[in-house]
Amino acid sequence: MIYFLQISDFKTFALTTLVILVIVVVRYFVAAGIFHLIFYQNRSKKWQGRKVNQQPYKKGQFQREIKWSIAASLIFAIAGTLTIWLWQNGYTRIYEGFDWTDIWYMPVSLVMAMFLHETYYYWVHKGMHHPKVFKHVHKIHHESLISSPWTAFSFHPLEAILEAIILPIILIVLPMHPIVILMHLVIMTISSVINHLDVEIYPRNFENHWLGKWIIGATHHSLHHKDFNTNYGLYFTFWDKWMTTENLNFGRLFRQKSR
Repeated sequence: MIYFLQISDFKTFALTTLVILVIVVVRYFVAAGIFHLIFYQNRSKKWQGRKVNQQPYKKGQFQREIKWSIAASLIFAIAGTLTIWLWQNGYTRIYEGFDWTDIWYMPVSLVMAMFLHETYYYWVHKGMHHPKVFKHVHKIHHESLISSPWTAFSFHPLEAILEAIILPIILIVLPMHPIVILMHLVIMTISSVINHLDVEIYPRNFENHWLGKWIIGATHHSLHHKDFNTNYGLYFTFWDKWMTTENLNFGRLFRQKSR
């Protein structure tokens, strides 16, 4: 959180947005860049064999993704500034005190926030695939038929707005500590990059592990970019499993790529 700026006019709103924009863009470039260097510049047979799609990327794809990602980052920054304004004016349930007797609540609130985010995202994501909506909102993201680390934030501005509004809504209804909010944002960024990596980093048999079977990775989300009509989840697979929208080829493909 940005404590030193009291948002009271357009100037402080714009300055706060600029500060958050720099943070979001740096976070995006660091996360996507590190994964790009590790897995795309690494020529070892191990990681090449774990690449879900072996076809080459379209010319200029990374540059296009970065362009849209920076535009989306501006919207995320505006949403972040709006969230700070809501907090400063008492409209959120963000709390700053730290009581060791209540330390159990911090991980609980993180799980609750991620569950709410997952539920919101699944149904909004599925809605964005409606033919009348897709071409206006979600098509930009799916121009990356083979995803990359740079695809993580590559959204049309309308989709970026839909992505951004959920966190302020969660903070209006769910008490969360700033440390937990920061953890949520970090998880959100890293998981998005991993899911779009198109290189399966999770170990063999992870799709059958008691925890792993509920976690989305590169193979799972790569199938969504290929067929559009399955695997709508964000962090977890439970909505796809419950609504029978999980791709039936996932297990086979995961076993093939995680050997």
